[in-house]
Amino acid sequence: MKLLIVTSVAEFQKEILNIFKKANIEAFSRTEIDGYKNTNSVIATVSWFPGEKGGNESLMFFSFTENEKIELLFDLVSEFNENLETNNPIRVAVVNIENYI
Repeated sequence: MKLLIVTSVAEFQKEILNIFKKANIEAFSRTEIDGYKNTNSVIATVSWFPGEKGGNESLMFFSFTENEKIELLFDLVSEFNENLETNNPIRVAVVNIENYI
């Protein structure tokens, strides 16, 4: 069992859900996050007005899943990223899980 973490800009949600489906990863969670490219953008977005939004609308998906499914997902994400016209690739990370219940 491993922890799979996928991040991207919010515009790629449909594509990520399709990639999860093709990789047979049916159980996962999603959360909205603000994405930043560098620390200057964080500093520039600090505001006295809490209603102002700073970062890019991004998403983080995570799933506890088997290695075979992760390998397929990596292939699908790599293929997707190769055909991107933007500088916002889907990012994927895997964390080993020592114990779980």
